[in-house]
Order: sequence, then C-alpha cells, then structure tokens
Amino acid sequence: MARHKKIQSPAEEEPNLDISSLIDVCFLLLIYFLVTTQIVQKEQELSTTLPTHEQSGTPPEIGPLALILEANGRISILNETGQLELIESNPDTRELPHLSERLTLHKSISETSSQLPLVQIQVDGETAQQRVIDVLNALAGAKITEITFMDPKVS
Repeated sequence: MARHKKIQSPAEEEPNLDISSLIDVCFLLLIYFLVTTQIVQKEQELSTTLPTHEQSGTPPEIGPLALILEANGRISILNETGQLELIESNPDTRELPHLSERLTLHKSISETSSQLPLVQIQVDGETAQQRVIDVLNALAGAKITEITFMDPKVS
C-alpha cells in the first residue's frame, strides 16, 4: 500500500500587526500633553485684585486719640465706638507702659496715613497735677507734639 503523503503546504502565518511603534507614539503623546497641560490657574487668570505698591489718592482719616484722666488717677481712652477703655488703673505708678504702647501705636498709624498724630486730653478738675505731668511725659516719650486739652463734659 502506498502511502499517500499529504503534502503540507507551508504553514500560512496569520497576519500580525507590529504595534511597538504605536506604543512609542502613544507614550510620546502622553508625555507631551502632561508637560503642556496647566492644572493650576495662574494668578493672572484669577478674578481678584492684588495689592499694589501704589498708594491710593486719599489716605484714611485718622481721628485724634482721646485720653480721659479721672480724679482717682485712672487713665482711659475713648475708643471709636464711644466707650471708655481703661488703660492705666494704678494711680501710684509714675510710669505708664500701657499708655506709652498705645501712644506709639497711634503715632505709627498716623504716620502711615501721612497725618500728624493728634491727642486730646480731658482732665477732671480733681486730678492730681503729677498725673497730668506723667501723661505729658508719656506723650513726649512717644514723640507726639500735637496735643489739645478738652473741657470736661458737663453732666
């Protein structure tokens, strides 16, 4: 018996697609878009107004600092709301550190707004003269020269 050999034709290979260059191109595009994309907005794109070095045309008006010297030696400041704020309560001390601090602050705020620091002093008729001198010394220490005396309020 003769054997029939089936002649096998060369195996046809399935067509393949070489995608290695496609993967390289995809990675290059990914890197390009990652580098060029801006995730965070720049300050220029935000709708806020940032402060500048230029000063406004009209500085804010700083009112005078009103000091009240009571007969018992206590020193208070009349604040913007019209309430008395006790600054120095011990009438026996000649040094007034809290008052000096507030006067220095008032002077720096006034100078920032290009104004003279003004201080008004209201003295009770029974206040010791030495207490008035202590307040004047604190004003001199803060280098405030624009001082006026007010009449005590008639109740």
